[in-house]
Amino acid sequence: MADYPLPKFHFQVEWGGTQIGFTEVSGLDVETEVIEYRNGASPEYHKVKMPGMQKFSNITLKRGTFASDNEFFDWWNMVQLNTIERRDITISLLNESHEPVVVWKVKNAWPTKVQPTDLKSDGNEAAIETMELVHEGLTIQND
Repeated sequence: MADYPLPKFHFQVEWGGTQIGFTEVSGLDVETEVIEYRNGASPEYHKVKMPGMQKFSNITLKRGTFASDNEFFDWWNMVQLNTIERRDITISLLNESHEPVVVWKVKNAWPTKVQPTDLKSDGNEAAIETMELVHEGLTIQND
């Protein structure tokens, strides 16, 4: 049996107990900022580099636009001055048996941007809407 990398097209997204289908998920980046420091009495003529705070990219979710499905906009409309329903989100890459193989757990996410589909009179594509989320943490579990 040959070992192959996992295909990226079979995944699911869950938030608030609801499983939602998306065409694309991006922005699952994690970065550790670098702290540079040099003691003035150091005999070395360079800075020491230490790990600093973690930084997370915004997550972008894209999906088809469906009539009477306003879940994106309902969540977006909850945003008020300093109050928002924060949700934990689970994004899972699935195997052939529909079981999670790699799981991204997102903490305290909320929508910062919602973008409806663009309109084009000569277009022949599905209408795609986009939501951009900010969050306070991302953990990755590779089973």
